Amino acid sequence: MRHASSTHPAGGFRIPVLEWVHDYQKDWLRPDVIAGATAAAVVLPKAMAYATVAGLPVQVGLYTAFLPMVIYAFLGSSRPLSVSTSATIAILAAAALARAAPRGGTAELLSALATLTLLVGGMLTLAAVLRLGFVANFISDPVLTGFKAGVAVIIVLDQLPKLLGIHFPKGSFFHNVLAIVTGIPHLSAATVAVGAITVGILVAIEHFFPRAPAPLIAVACGIGGVSLFGLRSYGVEIVGKVPTGFSPITMPDVSLVASLAPVAACIALMSFTETIASGRAFAESGEPAPQANRELLAIGLANVGGALLGSMPAGGGTTQTAVNRFAGARTQLAELVTAAVALGTMLLLAPFIGLMPHATLAAVVIVYSIGLIKPAEFRAIAAVRHTELVWALVALAGVVLLGTLQGILVAIVVSLLALAHQTSDPPVHVLRRKPGTNVFRPVSAEHPDDEAFPGLLLLRPEGTIFFANAERVGQKVRTLIEQTHPRVVVLHLRAVTDLEYTALKMLTESEQKLRKQDIMLWLVGLNPGVLAMVQNSPLGKTLGRDRMFFNLERAVEAWEAQQPPGTVSGASH
Repeated sequence: MRHASSTHPAGGFRIPVLEWVHDYQKDWLRPDVIAGATAAAVVLPKAMAYATVAGLPVQVGLYTAFLPMVIYAFLGSSRPLSVSTSATIAILAAAALARAAPRGGTAELLSALATLTLLVGGMLTLAAVLRLGFVANFISDPVLTGFKAGVAVIIVLDQLPKLLGIHFPKGSFFHNVLAIVTGIPHLSAATVAVGAITVGILVAIEHFFPRAPAPLIAVACGIGGVSLFGLRSYGVEIVGKVPTGFSPITMPDVSLVASLAPVAACIALMSFTETIASGRAFAESGEPAPQANRELLAIGLANVGGALLGSMPAGGGTTQTAVNRFAGARTQLAELVTAAVALGTMLLLAPFIGLMPHATLAAVVIVYSIGLIKPAEFRAIAAVRHTELVWALVALAGVVLLGTLQGILVAIVVSLLALAHQTSDPPVHVLRRKPGTNVFRPVSAEHPDDEAFPGLLLLRPEGTIFFANAERVGQKVRTLIEQTHPRVVVLHLRAVTDLEYTALKMLTESEQKLRKQDIMLWLVGLNPGVLAMVQNSPLGKTLGRDRMFFNLERAVEAWEAQQPPGTVSGASH
């Protein structure tokens, strides 16, 4: 099978669907159809449940699992990726729509939704045109772990009232917790029973029959329970009438663009982050790897198209993509099968969906949202670096205490602060030589016999040195010089990827100060970019060839050649 490329030999853009259709093999048809139908059994119930999280009618979830999926199948570069909405997107959309349509009327909500989804699609498409695929890397993994855990806490808290059959006006985190606690004496026993049975079915199937479509089975049991046992007469609330077929086209409300734009940007970032992560996680060898900018375009246009049909913001989902892949999906045809099942459900099964208990949907949301809380990841982060665990916990607290919109801003700010912290304090290692070799390594208690050279200080800074950290690096170097009183300071710059102008100017000034103290500065191992900068500066003219070396071994040889006879063998340990 040929590897697909994103361009023609002549350089023009190729339509992705033509790539996988051209390579399609007959024996892939059966696994693609089975995988698409199996994924639909997971995707559709969850999409409807996530629509309720956003405060929208359940049929919006079906719309989201239809047209965006079709558009992505034609334009996306990931073969197994399954596209609809997710818990993260749903809770962000909920916060956005609550602000844009505070009265909660259906027409007002759907107009705001069309505006939000179109904005998300437009932003993703524009990002693709500007080739901004790298932006998804701006949120670090620890911060994303904390953010998703916070989203899970908010979703569970949001769905618990439906699981208990209680009602109260929503407020802050602590307000909602208190309202749930005080509302427990007034809960509906029948509603709790439905929710508990649904949770039990989901957990049992996931544990004992992991390949079975647990959400579909749970939803079918809920609908069956309403029909067979008349649960409505016991106070169990159901979804109610669901319209058959497509919704009428709802035009976006231009007056909401300014207020929804910041939220749309957050949703677009999360949609793309989840999409690219899911696509990469389930790509097999021999398949084209998901291409960031093409994924941006595919998801962007999927949202633009979905907005016309009344769908929620969409993106790739890890769970449904895993189901699609493990069920045997070979190409995007599996996604078209899933979309076809969604279409059939909209046209034929709407009356049955109306019998679904709210407690059943709440149970589906809670069970799958709790999966966003991953204690193992928190433990892994803590084992590597406690500072990054703090970042994860700050992101979690930001979402829980401030709300999802403010929480994602906290997550982004924490990521940028983490990046700033890491780059503002680069390490500067003192080097010694391993006995009997030409290997130089940082001073360590594990290697007390490594050779040092009296009067020669070998230092290795690491990372990019620029205006924000140059002074810190200089301070570390000055401290080491004051402690050791060398005659020559060697800066090994092999691990320095870039030397910004401000840093180079400070290095030039430092060389002048050292020279006045009868201390010489030598540079070693400059990569081509840094070497060119130094050579084109006054520092390069001052050092010349005699004080710049290819590697540390040559620098040490030059040092030893300058020492009086009989003193070189006295390298200290």
